[in-house]
Amino acid sequence: MSVTDNGPRPNAFNIEAETRANANYRTVAWTGKYLQVTLMSIPAGESIGLEVHPETDQFLRLDAGRGRCVMGPAEDDLTFEQEVTDGWSIQVPAGMWHDVINTGDEPLQVYAIYAPVHHAAGIVHETADDSERDEESGQDEPPSWTVQPGSGEPDQSA
Repeated sequence: MSVTDNGPRPNAFNIEAETRANANYRTVAWTGKYLQVTLMSIPAGESIGLEVHPETDQFLRLDAGRGRCVMGPAEDDLTFEQEVTDGWSIQVPAGMWHDVINTGDEPLQVYAIYAPVHHAAGIVHETADDSERDEESGQDEPPSWTVQPGSGEPDQSA
């Protein structure tokens, strides 16, 4: 991979090639003042993890693999379900519980755009466990120069 998060400066890279080449659970590729681009690789049989971001909209696009997207108003009320594959996009409204499950036999290669910024600039998580550990320890916080929403509800994971 050749992508490096250069913060809120102009940037351009081949997002499809970098998404396909990313072997990490999450790699933050670019962090702006208002939004962030991350690359994700979800192993076969695993998922992004059921979660909700009360004040963060997300756009996800699959560049390889296949999976199932679920969303709903509560973690036990996932009323939206869609099979997804290479080329599909997923739009997750703020406040919507969601997960993307890899139903294929190869890694699910995804890029995600968060608005507002959700992760530390340039942070790389090789695994979902690494991501969870950094979130719990406070190592995965948005930079101070980003614009964050008000004092609404915190993000949650199931």
